[in-house]
Amino acid sequence: MNSPTPTSPSTSTGPDIRLPAGAAPVACVDVGGTKVAVSVVDQRGVQGRRVEPTVKEGAPDALAQQVLRMIHASCVAAQIRPGDIAAVGVASCGPFVLNQGCVELATPNICGGLAGAARGLPNNWTTAVLEAPLRAAFASVRVENDGMAALEAERRWGALQGVDHCAYLTWSTGIGVGLCVDGRVLRGKNGNAGHAGHMFVSDNNDALCGCGNIGDVEALVAGNALPRRFSKLGYTDAASILIAARAGETGAVAIIDDACRVMGRALYNLVVTLDLQRISLGGSVFWHHRDYLLPRLQAQISGKLPALTGTFALVPAGLHEQVGDYAALALVV
Repeated sequence: MNSPTPTSPSTSTGPDIRLPAGAAPVACVDVGGTKVAVSVVDQRGVQGRRVEPTVKEGAPDALAQQVLRMIHASCVAAQIRPGDIAAVGVASCGPFVLNQGCVELATPNICGGLAGAARGLPNNWTTAVLEAPLRAAFASVRVENDGMAALEAERRWGALQGVDHCAYLTWSTGIGVGLCVDGRVLRGKNGNAGHAGHMFVSDNNDALCGCGNIGDVEALVAGNALPRRFSKLGYTDAASILIAARAGETGAVAIIDDACRVMGRALYNLVVTLDLQRISLGGSVFWHHRDYLLPRLQAQISGKLPALTGTFALVPAGLHEQVGDYAALALVV
């Protein structure tokens, strides 16, 4: 497929990516623990964007059926025939397991059968079927970990352009990471490289992760973990804690400082393990409070083992809040 053309400089919503005239349209799917976003891209650019809450009830293929329906709706809105779609790129939260070569999701924030009823998800799925129904409908489908796909987008159009030793991290509903060393994006045996959200960096064990771990990074600081841990203090979501911290409320400041210590240690571990030059950060928890969080995260890295961290840079995502949309596009162009 011909390369897409950025037709205008980057703005707060990212570059205006359009396919060359005559190129067949592609569909871009971003599957997260909270929402699914679908759009199609042709010579006019991104068209027919649709966003819905992620389906978590019904049969194990309910998510795949949601994606198929949303692709069709996106095509209708963009006045594109679904049969003209040349390829479908899916950037999805993981982990992945392979069933007859096709990706199914064993995702803590979607599959309730992993950690059990205590996690509160409305299903008993151990995997959510995804790739096989898409392959039955479209000739070309590529499903990749959303952290890895976002890394590819950041390397092509965002804050990681020209950097051969880098990572992308999203701090959102969950924690996702994409990794690149020596100019090569790391995938792992089942496409799961970068699941640093499930590393242990603290002795705190008061939080159950959807994967079944108690006290891993995601269980402690993810966007859906913070309200589960601190709702008894009156905080209904991660944003309410951050707003209170920025207002100087002592308890909220302590919560966020501890969250940044946990996340900062995870970032430090990635830097020194892989000898990285730069990590770009995105995701809803980070992005809306990046000016407050970035220096606190950087403080967990600066001054520690300067031979490895002295020239390292921690930066906001160059593609801003649209990194998920461009992540799926990067898979199919």
